[in-house]
Amino acid sequence: MRAFAEKTYGIPPEQVVGSSGVTKFQLRPNRKTLLWKEAKVEFIDDGPGKPVGINRFIGRRPIFAFGNSDGDQQMLQWTADSSGARFMGLVHHTDAEREWAYDRKSSIGRLDKALDEAKAKGWSVVSMKDDWKRIFPFENK
Repeated sequence: MRAFAEKTYGIPPEQVVGSSGVTKFQLRPNRKTLLWKEAKVEFIDDGPGKPVGINRFIGRRPIFAFGNSDGDQQMLQWTADSSGARFMGLVHHTDAEREWAYDRKSSIGRLDKALDEAKAKGWSVVSMKDDWKRIFPFENK
């Protein structure tokens, strides 16, 4: 994402949070420097890794967090657990005709625990089928 986010979405790479591998600095015998990517995962940007990544790359707690799966639950919890105005929301993928439908028992994505917590804590939940007239720009609806 970092490689194309700025050109495609106008988001600079330093504002893109994602899974990260271990990188090491090396001073070579010819005095040239090298950043070496090891075949090791530093952290996974999912579940508890999301707030870790946001803190590491952005350096502050969000005031607006939106997710679409149980992998976003900890990010939403961390956003909610702060003073001041905050927004926590979930996109509920309920439209199998125009996109994907998944929630509690899906094999392609899971929205179960986060959906329950959203309802219990009053977070916003948006249904793709019921709340979006159009999902993709090319649709005629």
